Amino acid sequence: MSTKVALGSLPVTFRFRSRSRLLGILLLLPLALVTAFFFVYPMLFLLWRGLHTAEGLSLRHYLAILSDARYRQSLVNSVTLSAVVTVASMVLSTTLAFFFARYDFPGKRLFKALLTFPLSFPGVVVGFMIIILFGRTGVIPMVAMRIVGRPLFNIAYTLAGLFVAYLYFEIPRVTLTMIASVQKMDRRLEEASRSLGAAGFQTLIYVTLPAIWPALISASALAFATSMGAFGTAFTLAQNFNILPMLIYTEYTMSFNIEMASAMAVFLGAITLALLAVYRSWGQGRGRSSA
Repeated sequence: MSTKVALGSLPVTFRFRSRSRLLGILLLLPLALVTAFFFVYPMLFLLWRGLHTAEGLSLRHYLAILSDARYRQSLVNSVTLSAVVTVASMVLSTTLAFFFARYDFPGKRLFKALLTFPLSFPGVVVGFMIIILFGRTGVIPMVAMRIVGRPLFNIAYTLAGLFVAYLYFEIPRVTLTMIASVQKMDRRLEEASRSLGAAGFQTLIYVTLPAIWPALISASALAFATSMGAFGTAFTLAQNFNILPMLIYTEYTMSFNIEMASAMAVFLGAITLALLAVYRSWGQGRGRSSA
């Protein structure tokens, strides 16, 4: 009797599973359409346009990024600047995160709110702020002129000025990401390490940093990706040098070299995605080894 009931219930089970599968497909369809239209199609279109030359399809534009000195230098500038900004923002922001997460002081909420202000500023506004502070007639060079007799820190239109600008809007992003991780960390691990005779630096290297490693990886990946693709600030400050986002803009709007601009856009996206994949695998590997 029990066998007959089980067999009789199979068609109902199959119908339920098929309806659930159909419902899942219908729910995923909008996401699939958005992904295809806004992510897959633009990248495929740029990849295809980058292959077009007067003679037909060719890798000439992609190879020119590495062979042409102007394009190669812009690539080196972008990667180097993003890497340095990432390292600097991680050091400063992790220190700030520990300070905000573990210490109470007057005005803590106010300072934490002020920390989020750069997130609301467009890149162009940040660029103008750097010009006002570090431009040829900026506040800091003029103050230095009165004190030492010559302008100092006139860095607005240099890679150093762009570094300061990127650091300005990266620090809040990384700090807010790290604060949550530091707050969730079990401080008893550090106390146990110190009670066993470990020095402060040893506790930091072998206990604290491994405990927040996933947050360090995700925050550094975020900092690098946003630095590689930032445009507004570079549009304001990049006058005497080139970086990839700015060179893509000039190739497309001024030189009307759409194929070269497409190739550089694909190259920029590929580098960022590859490094994000490395970050992810590295973070997962370190997370499993520390666990």
